[in-house]
Amino acid sequence: MRNDTNNTENDDTPHFFNRDISWVDFNDRVLEEGLRKDLPPLERFRFLSIVSSNFDEFFMVRVAALKRAMRGGSAVTGLKNPADFSGLSPAEQLKLISKKVRSIVSRQYACLQDEIFPALAAGGLCLVRPDTYTKAQLDYLESFFLSQIFPILTPLRIEDNKPLPSIDSLSLNAAFLLSAETDKAGEGECIAMVQIPQVANRIIWLPGEGTSPFALADDIVMTWGKALFPGMKVLERLLFKVNRDADFSVDEQRDEDFIEAMEEVLEGRENSSAVRMVCSPGSLRLKDALAKRLALDDDDIYETDGPFNLGDRFDLANVQGFDTLKEKPWKIFPVAAFNEDESIWDRIREGDVMIHLPYQSFDPVVRFFQDAASDPAVISIKTALYRTSGNSPIIRALEQASLAGKHVTALVELKARFDEERNISWANRLERAGVIVIYGLSRLKVHAKITQVIRRENDRIKRYVHLSTGNYNDRTAKFYEDICLFTCREEIVYDAGLLFNMITGYSVIQSMRKLVIAPAGLKRRLLELIERETKRSSQKYPGKIMAKINALVDADIIKALYRASQAGVKIFLSVRGICTLVPGVSGLSENIRVSGIIDHYLEHSRIYYFANGGADELYLSSADWMPRNLERRVELMFPIQEEKIRAELLGILGAYFRDNCQTRVLDSTGKWKALSPPPGEKPFRVQAHFLAVAERSSGSLTLGKSEFTVRRRSPE
Repeated sequence: MRNDTNNTENDDTPHFFNRDISWVDFNDRVLEEGLRKDLPPLERFRFLSIVSSNFDEFFMVRVAALKRAMRGGSAVTGLKNPADFSGLSPAEQLKLISKKVRSIVSRQYACLQDEIFPALAAGGLCLVRPDTYTKAQLDYLESFFLSQIFPILTPLRIEDNKPLPSIDSLSLNAAFLLSAETDKAGEGECIAMVQIPQVANRIIWLPGEGTSPFALADDIVMTWGKALFPGMKVLERLLFKVNRDADFSVDEQRDEDFIEAMEEVLEGRENSSAVRMVCSPGSLRLKDALAKRLALDDDDIYETDGPFNLGDRFDLANVQGFDTLKEKPWKIFPVAAFNEDESIWDRIREGDVMIHLPYQSFDPVVRFFQDAASDPAVISIKTALYRTSGNSPIIRALEQASLAGKHVTALVELKARFDEERNISWANRLERAGVIVIYGLSRLKVHAKITQVIRRENDRIKRYVHLSTGNYNDRTAKFYEDICLFTCREEIVYDAGLLFNMITGYSVIQSMRKLVIAPAGLKRRLLELIERETKRSSQKYPGKIMAKINALVDADIIKALYRASQAGVKIFLSVRGICTLVPGVSGLSENIRVSGIIDHYLEHSRIYYFANGGADELYLSSADWMPRNLERRVELMFPIQEEKIRAELLGILGAYFRDNCQTRVLDSTGKWKALSPPPGEKPFRVQAHFLAVAERSSGSLTLGKSEFTVRRRSPE
């Protein structure tokens, strides 16, 4: 945050942290988990991998956007970007980002090289690098290279005054500075590159007694790549990857060939402007030559002395065996509310059911779709899919339902960034099965998570709805924390029908009974709820707001929270990632506490609480408090009405603010301070608490090997 934002003309002027700097700081907090020496080395490696993956996407999207803003003139004129409430220009943001990211990457790789790899080696999992290959390993790896890797490599010449060969964003590439064997030094030099194919396993296991040594395919290509260039000598080598601009949109007007337009976007990403290059040290000439061809400045080059793309085919965290190097697996417990002896429809008619993922199993969600597909009484299924897994049982259930003659409608959001290709594949597959597929809405992403099943029961129509804070992805449901609700309450299922009609057809925005949707009314409703709390608050009976979200960026929401704080409302915010609100400023935000949890599972649910003078209200939502969620996406907020579930959800929300083990608290300077139990206070780790709650609630039920076991009892 700029210092000059504190020199305000009056006390009503809002304060804001910078959005992108806040995101970088979030990754610093993730890194801190990887730096913890009390965690097993593979758990630490997992956190370091998350940092690397996050930065790749950050550069491809956010840094790319800042660079375009600079090219738009703001960096030249020195004018502030009017969209940035922190007061930082794009050039200033990029400078700060570079400084902070380099500091994080430096500490990340120091930890990797000095602590994690030695700890893994001590446990029998040893990464062998080229400078330590033994004679036996050299012989084995050379033979492996020639037989398994060499045949699939394609050397590509880099010629002056010609475009570079296509370099996919994130792909690993080896560059070689070459000269003919007979040339004198400095004469006839040329550059070639080779992309390390995705089909090649990156981890190459080596023969070893009592240990499991392994090498990396990229190291092998760098070591024996000379074989690709007979008659040439290799003068220098460089391993590199490029982050390209991925922040551009599809032509929203091409309704008739929208999939083709989306495929053109994916093709365009492969040749878009380079934003960053990560490379190995050792060859200044190759680094400079590639940077020049990619139009990158020194600030865009990140030199890393260690393996990069830590999460790409280098998933040590899930390697089999080596249990002493891992954190003990966390069990996933079954949901006691659903059992084999009762149909899922009967149970939902008895009352709402809430599931807390991943402490409780995703199984009932899959079963909801599978039973709907096989149940003769089900006549229609409507669903909104944002992200799904690579082998989704939900997609298969929708196919089966359609092939069985049921009326199935699926909104497949093709604009879900970095999942576009997978969603195009699902959309084509569903259409072949006869599903009515909607490809999202023009200029809006459909981020809501909702499914409606319609059954014919005793000559009447009965509707069942599933609502969630997270995606229909059985894979991420194992490590994303989310909350979902099954209900057949008439007001909610009625609203669900209106929502699907609005998404799939033409209709004026309808007045909803219980559901609140963006962009039509969610932001307005949130502002009304905050304002109501502000007006009802008094010194004797202060108002109270609690919210758990992933990001807080929207300026209007932040200003409303500042006003509420000034009126004495006690505000508790659990924010996982970006937070541009400045807490703890006297006269402005001293009643606002911002904290965040980083732990074993990724916090992902959104929960909102408003005290409302004793008639408190609780909501779950798919939306964070960001302009894109509230103004440019179709999002949902839904109330929790059943008293038992309300009490349970309020307990979940309150527990986040009791954690004293994994919590970090944000202060007015932008620093996040890690909490620890004070003397005499028991440690309280909120995720461990939820795990224990799920175990107690499951009773004697079991899921076997902590996997999703989908029950396939035939509906009655």
